[in-house]
Amino acid sequence: MEDQKQRVYDALNKLGIKYEVVEHEPVHTMEDMDRLGLPEKGTLCKNLFLRDSKGKRHFLVTCDEKKKVDLKSLGRALGAGNLSFASEERLEQYLGLKQGSVSPFGLMNDTDHEVEFFIDKDLSRCKSLGIHPLENTATVFLSFKDLDKFLWDLDVDVIKIKL
Repeated sequence: MEDQKQRVYDALNKLGIKYEVVEHEPVHTMEDMDRLGLPEKGTLCKNLFLRDSKGKRHFLVTCDEKKKVDLKSLGRALGAGNLSFASEERLEQYLGLKQGSVSPFGLMNDTDHEVEFFIDKDLSRCKSLGIHPLENTATVFLSFKDLDKFLWDLDVDVIKIKL
């Protein structure tokens, strides 16, 4: 199988985006990430892959790892009713990812644009954002503007929301 991380690096390089990569042991939770001591490099992001109660709409929500997300109020804000975490099968189907590797970079696998992407407005003020490059064995640090450029190239609508 093609190296997932290399696909991300190749896409970033093609767009002339500056980034820094930190390779590390596999991590599965934000607590695992915190133990690595990476936060001084930038703001670590948590990424929530969610679905509505009917399973018709899917959402990827990116925010600061420290932010608490109230799924009830988020569901109302998105006009989606009750939200819940999508299954591992849906994560694989829509973003081509495994649990623990959820990332906005996964939208490169969503060629049919079935996943709606929302990012917390507060991240636009951060110097650098840390997100996985489709695998949980590395973290890529890049600017908000460059993440937006990456997603724009994929024709992904980046919707900023206040969480």
